[in-house]
Amino acid sequence: MSTRIERLAARLADPLLVTGLVNVRYLTGLASSNAAVLIEPAGEATLYTDFRYAEAASAVEDARFEQTPRAVLPALAERFSGRRIAVEASHLSLADAETLRRGGVELVSTSGLVEALRAVKEPGELDALRRAAAISDRVYAELAAQPFVGRTEVEVAWWLEQAWHEAGADGPAFDAIVAFGENGARPHATLRDEPIPADTLVVVDAGCAVDGYRSDCTRTFFTGEPEGRLRELYDLCLRAQLDGLAAVAPGAAGRDVDAASRVAIGEAGMSELYGHGLGHGVGLDVHEGPTLRPESNAVLEPGNVVTVEPGLYLAGDVGVRIEDLVVVTTDGCERLTTVTKDPTRVA
Repeated sequence: MSTRIERLAARLADPLLVTGLVNVRYLTGLASSNAAVLIEPAGEATLYTDFRYAEAASAVEDARFEQTPRAVLPALAERFSGRRIAVEASHLSLADAETLRRGGVELVSTSGLVEALRAVKEPGELDALRRAAAISDRVYAELAAQPFVGRTEVEVAWWLEQAWHEAGADGPAFDAIVAFGENGARPHATLRDEPIPADTLVVVDAGCAVDGYRSDCTRTFFTGEPEGRLRELYDLCLRAQLDGLAAVAPGAAGRDVDAASRVAIGEAGMSELYGHGLGHGVGLDVHEGPTLRPESNAVLEPGNVVTVEPGLYLAGDVGVRIEDLVVVTTDGCERLTTVTKDPTRVA
């Protein structure tokens, strides 16, 4: 952890108050619902939290611990009065900013300093992500052998919830999406308590957590023969996904990787059916940097972990999405989720 703090400190002109809880965890190892850490440009770190986390915080080796009341920010306003402090604009509410200002703290707005470090995974982080992805592969393979027809989206999602734990994960990485037919045409579909019919597509987007790190994988299943119009849609989405994977490499711009995944869909005259970005970073959060989308300014580098997930969404009809989690290597990328993408019929 000290290397992370040192790397962050080297980028600072002013002391930085880190209030994003995932960022606090990344820097100190403390997972909590109420904490902040002050990083000085010289490299010193002070961790602030209340009585509930005092024992865990006092065990952090790379930061000095100071206990505060449960209202951490008002307490820090008193301690930092008269000081100039940088803050994380994305994680500090207007109300909390006003609390600090009223206490006499001069605030300097910053954005993305810790997130930039988090975007490049260390070997230990990659190990956790690989373990999460391996569990994901195993659970998806077991899912393909499960009955779908007649079960509801809610029931299949509940099966996944149990399967993550049984496979050795800490739990789900996020609320699973299980969406058949017209619900699959909604990229962030809400589970329905309706039975899945035959002869449709079912989009399953799910992942698990291992030591705080997330997997993210999507497969689209057939509840009938993988043929005809549905197969054509599937094959087009798969081609777009493979083109996106082929474009992932160090030095590639996020917008260019996204663009590569749109060529085949554009040639098929279906560009309007692919309305979201190709992918996003994954780590302690299931959505983090870098991003792969048309407006992305990110440039990929080894150690980035991103999703590659094009989709086609026919409103009121069906949807198809295929997603893998990959790590950028020195010469391309390594797929972390490797469960089959062959068209799969489920019962």
